[in-house]
Amino acid sequence: MEADERSIYSQSSHIPGRVERLMVNFTGEYIKQGQIIAYIYSPDLVTAQEELFEARKVADTQPQFFNAAKEKLKNWKLSDNQIAQILQSGTVKEELPIHADVSGYVTEKMVNLGDYVNKGKALYQIANLNSVWVLFDIYESDMPWVRKGDEVVFTIPSLPGENFKGRISYIDPVINPMTRVAKARIEIGNAGLRLKPEMFASGTVKAKQPIASEAITIPKSAVMWTGERSVVYIKNTTSNGVNFVLRDVTLGPSLGNGFIVKEGLQEGDEIAVNGTFSIDAAAQLAGKPSMMNPEGGPAMTGHNHGGMKMGDDKGTGGSDHSEMDMGDPGLENKTDHSDMNQRMTATATFKNQLKQVLSAYLELKDALVNDNAAKSN
Repeated sequence: MEADERSIYSQSSHIPGRVERLMVNFTGEYIKQGQIIAYIYSPDLVTAQEELFEARKVADTQPQFFNAAKEKLKNWKLSDNQIAQILQSGTVKEELPIHADVSGYVTEKMVNLGDYVNKGKALYQIANLNSVWVLFDIYESDMPWVRKGDEVVFTIPSLPGENFKGRISYIDPVINPMTRVAKARIEIGNAGLRLKPEMFASGTVKAKQPIASEAITIPKSAVMWTGERSVVYIKNTTSNGVNFVLRDVTLGPSLGNGFIVKEGLQEGDEIAVNGTFSIDAAAQLAGKPSMMNPEGGPAMTGHNHGGMKMGDDKGTGGSDHSEMDMGDPGLENKTDHSDMNQRMTATATFKNQLKQVLSAYLELKDALVNDNAAKSN
């Protein structure tokens, strides 16, 4: 949340000189228009007053000199009333007051007692907080949804239980290269000054779909990504039961927790929303088309290292390598990959062990997908 930039004003000194007195001494103080905020001693202004008194002596015969002397003081923003008071007193004033041009709160104090200032030097920055800007971050993925004029409902932690509404009046044309967001601005009245700059706000925008309203939407948990591909699993019911079939889809804009699907699905299609990794793993083991193997085929379970012979199972240690044929001792030990495309035969014990490992992996994966910390331990 920020102060409305159009209501921020730099209060400057209209005369050059030295700051003799400061009537506003701290940031946050409220000042009213016309209030005296400082007194300035100015040698130039002392000289101008002396010229005014001399010109008054010949005002009857040479009124132009008298008028020129008064205009010189007006150029330093002295009012007709101030000039009349100087003429009435008949004495030179060494200190002249600086009056506030606007009302508001001092957001920055730029001068101290005794400082020398030039004409036009800023003394204070003043902000009128009768209206404020509420700024929201829009991420790149949400940019297609947000438009100028959209309504935003937002809350402020320091004002619990209250909802505020406003419409987007401006969206940054450039994305911040560091945060990758653009700012959306809402202008809102601030009666009672309850809203203060630098407050934190969070909101929800009511936006319209950038494409046809009949578009199909699916949860993000249903989608699996493989590089440039996005796939889902379609429910397929046959006489043999229910299974799932892999299908490529083309995704549209993100919906926060979901996606719009441009191509690949039709109304009425049933898809797997949760457990897609389990379905994909089962498809890979069954040699069916899967995320990593779109064409399907037998799953690789290992390869042959030279003349390795898989002996009988001995205990729980799995395969027996005691009969491994290392070949001619005089030859370099090399790995033969010529039979990698052939299915290997494994013992029943090894298969049971593999099944247990796979079952434990799938349970761990499901627990992680569902953010179940207890089951993932």
